[in-house]
Amino acid sequence: MSPVTTPVITPVITPGLADAPAEVDLVVIGLGVTGAGVALDAVTRGLTVLAVDAHDLAFGTSRWSSKLVHGGLRYLANGQIGVAHESAVERGILMEVTAPHLTRAMPMLVPLGSSMTRSQAALTRAGLIAGNVLRRAARTDAETLPSPRRLSATEVLAMAPALRSAGLRGGLLSWDGQLEDDARLVTTIARTATSYGAHVRTHARVLSATGTSVELRDELTGTVSTVRAKAVVNATGVWAGDLVEEVTLRPSRGTHLVLRQESLPGLTVSVFAPIPGESNRFVLVLPQADGTVYVGLTDVPVEGEIPDVPEPSEPEIGFLLDVVSAAFSRPLHRSDVVGAYAGLRPLLDSADGSTADLSRKHAVLTSSTGVITIVGGKLTTYRQMAQDAVDAAVAGSGLVARACRTRTLPLLGAAPRPVLASLEAPPRLVRRYGTDADLVLTSAREVSGLSDDELLAPVSERIPVTLAELIFGVTHEGAADVADLLDRRTRVGLVPEDRALAVPLAERALSLAGRPGRGKYGTFSTS
Repeated sequence: MSPVTTPVITPVITPGLADAPAEVDLVVIGLGVTGAGVALDAVTRGLTVLAVDAHDLAFGTSRWSSKLVHGGLRYLANGQIGVAHESAVERGILMEVTAPHLTRAMPMLVPLGSSMTRSQAALTRAGLIAGNVLRRAARTDAETLPSPRRLSATEVLAMAPALRSAGLRGGLLSWDGQLEDDARLVTTIARTATSYGAHVRTHARVLSATGTSVELRDELTGTVSTVRAKAVVNATGVWAGDLVEEVTLRPSRGTHLVLRQESLPGLTVSVFAPIPGESNRFVLVLPQADGTVYVGLTDVPVEGEIPDVPEPSEPEIGFLLDVVSAAFSRPLHRSDVVGAYAGLRPLLDSADGSTADLSRKHAVLTSSTGVITIVGGKLTTYRQMAQDAVDAAVAGSGLVARACRTRTLPLLGAAPRPVLASLEAPPRLVRRYGTDADLVLTSAREVSGLSDDELLAPVSERIPVTLAELIFGVTHEGAADVADLLDRRTRVGLVPEDRALAVPLAERALSLAGRPGRGKYGTFSTS
């Protein structure tokens, strides 16, 4: 057992396997939110850890979410009280302890229009009240998430002036958690794991695995190596069955649209647009800090081979546009969609062929070769999933480890909200890095020799991403190429038009940070 107990700030996330350890206590496969969480949980218990991903941090499902920290209201409505309570507890930990710098209270408005009957409105209001009881049971402070209330039609239109006013009787306002960025949460968890001594390596593909060893290929050089371990955790999400044959999944696809804010002007709250004919289903309209609006979410079964990057279908796009258009005064058109993305939910298949638990309940499975697989679940409950996976790995391997610490362990950059509000640093950097905002700017100065004005200049009026954060993505967060920087360290890639404009700045960051393009087994691609 490693003696490491406090952060050692020098290690950084590294692409490739150069100088990676040949033997550790635990190997984690997959660097989505769950895999990064497993790495952090294990290393803070005193275990030596190597965490790898074939592609990059947050390459899979973890970057395709609604960027919400759900409190479990949906599960409560389905009578799944245990899952709902776990979600509410984990939401509170994430917002008040783990990452107050990356989360905020999100006002959610349900408009009571002509498409929603009074009985449906009463059912929705009862659900929101029950959700507030759940919040209180989870001991989440009302200052973090206020109680729900009824609004007049005038109040509703002040918050969302683009809503259809005809037939509007008022609205229901409640609160849930919202992330600055799901991929940024994953990156911050991984950075925190490295600060405690974990080896976090991207672009390192697992060719085969047992409970005591993994065969790895460095995707930058082609070098193949074997790492011995006391335990191996498979946290590859929808690809878990590719690594462990005993795991059978039935993924479902959730699609989101990306709009410009001018398509729905004046929106200051998230709107839950009722789906006609459904009593408890909504389409979410979620304004973002970068001037975009996300619209989602579909639920479509997926058959066949799992793609690296799922694609939304035109019927899903049309469905989302139709539902939102029914709630707003201006109909949305296909031309309003400036980007679209889809994620696959890793739902575990049950023995009788039905989805094991549509509520995203997670499971820990042990294969015949001893590989521990953590599957199911959702972003909000990643910490509990990681704890359960490490518990199983320790119990099954005979490793000696301390108790889990992550319930009270802040991520790098975390601080109480009053402290964050008082920081004298660029607001965008504070929102994305918390108290590490100065580190981002200082390290970019040291690497580039450029002035703050140049480092903090946005790509364009529409695109707030700066050179400072792109450089930090390379020097501290393991970004190996343009795709890592624009699609995951920042989210410019969600809008193809914006991505094309940002490519030159990303290439400049790579050059300034001393990482010229090398491709697979040769030269990185920077396009």
